[in-house]
Amino acid sequence: MTQFHKRFSKSSLQKQARREALLQENHGHPSQQFVADLNQNEQAIKELFRNCSDVVYRPIQIHEKKKALLIYIDGMVDTKSLEQTLLMPLILKEMPERSSNLESLDKLIRDQAIATRQTKLASSVLETVHDVLNGQVAIFVEGENQVLLADLKDYEKRQITEPAVESVIRGPREGFTESLQTNTSLLRRRLRSARLKIESLTIGTLSQTDVAIVYIEGIAQDSILEEVRKRVGRIQIDAVLDSGFIEEFIEDNPFSPFPLVQNSERPDVVLSSLLEGKIAIIVNGTPFVLIVPLTFWSVIQAAEDYYEHFIYTTAIRWLRFMLLGISFLLPSLYVAATTFHPQLIPADFLLSIAAAREGVPFPAVVEALLMEVMFEALREAGIRLPKPVGSTVSMVGALVIGESAVRAGIVSAPMVIVVAFTGIASFTIPRYNLGLAFRILRFPLLILAGTLGIYGIGFGIIALLIHLVDLRSFGVPFLAPVSPQIPGNLKDVLIRSPRWAMNARPTYLAGRNKKRIPKGQKPDEKRGRSE
Repeated sequence: MTQFHKRFSKSSLQKQARREALLQENHGHPSQQFVADLNQNEQAIKELFRNCSDVVYRPIQIHEKKKALLIYIDGMVDTKSLEQTLLMPLILKEMPERSSNLESLDKLIRDQAIATRQTKLASSVLETVHDVLNGQVAIFVEGENQVLLADLKDYEKRQITEPAVESVIRGPREGFTESLQTNTSLLRRRLRSARLKIESLTIGTLSQTDVAIVYIEGIAQDSILEEVRKRVGRIQIDAVLDSGFIEEFIEDNPFSPFPLVQNSERPDVVLSSLLEGKIAIIVNGTPFVLIVPLTFWSVIQAAEDYYEHFIYTTAIRWLRFMLLGISFLLPSLYVAATTFHPQLIPADFLLSIAAAREGVPFPAVVEALLMEVMFEALREAGIRLPKPVGSTVSMVGALVIGESAVRAGIVSAPMVIVVAFTGIASFTIPRYNLGLAFRILRFPLLILAGTLGIYGIGFGIIALLIHLVDLRSFGVPFLAPVSPQIPGNLKDVLIRSPRWAMNARPTYLAGRNKKRIPKGQKPDEKRGRSE
């Protein structure tokens, strides 16, 4: 037996053992087999499904000869296919006599009833219950100690729509849904290669949530892939309701405010990450797909950066970095300058600030903290309220409260301008979770600026840089390829090089296949001018 087959067999046995353990813990019932008595099999299923009013028990007769029983979950089965392509052939078609009843029934269903659907035989009660809960129809036949399972699942699911969080002006308009099969098909449609691998497993003793690990063979590093398998496979939890449940179990530093696992609801973003050597984790029931490893520079980049001309993208990326610094440092610099270092401010501007602050009862740091808390409260109110009124409340509330606070002498007009500009700058961060990190860190930096001035800001920035340099995401440095510096991988960090110039994949992510485009391929300038 080859090494590949040994590894494959061992993996299959481990998955089967894990599934049986989850089934045992989920249903709290010892493993038992079906018998040749139809009534006893029905009672065994009803015992596990007691007080479950959505379970349908439908007795039929196969060609008026054999009693049979169909068991399925109402709302999880395609009733049209059940009636037309399953029940009608079972009742009307004559079964061949050359083999046993259940084998003939299986052949009948495969050949005539539901040729495009999957069927299988099972003898375990717990396995049958698990498959019925997944939307399959269990067919019991009198005198048989096995059950035939037909795949007729048809869940109610949301249609494919444009992503609400990661919107773009130019680019694909399709986003992931809550269906795992739909999400994997969106990836397959765009990347038609057998090297796109999708490994499935089940997590959650009660939820039995389907999870898929997606990668491109030969591009993803084997060490990172094994680490992903190990971290996801060792998760022990009763239910997984969203990909965020898995994210907290697999991140390297759970106490860091910075995200170490990227999430996206765009198929193009996931595929571009896979083509760099990253690995995606898709969870059934959520449109947000996890992507690992994550670096700081990838969360600064937007999907639209790769659909527009590289000159425009580079200019916008510089603007984004500048606004990121403003959103993090501007309130602290204002507090430090007005409180401890007025000599840094031009005389005319300082007189204007002093006149505006006359009569304000609070020091600048308290004033900034009050305004920041108020702005964050308005932002959260705008998110939680219904969409028709959320944006109106946040915008009007900010204007009214800010104007009223200035008129009442509680805060100064320059502080309102600083906080408002800071909030606007924070909206330019492409990833919501990265924006949350800087929003949280803004408050301790404000306190440092209000107590130690510019030196406090310096201490805060140094501590932040030390933390960022120390962060890892599945063993990959968070600031790679800047720290540690990898010169050949800097074509997509501060600038976005032309597509034909980014001919190599990131060396800290890619496996054996490190070439993306043949070297030397670029537009033919002479030919373009002659034409």
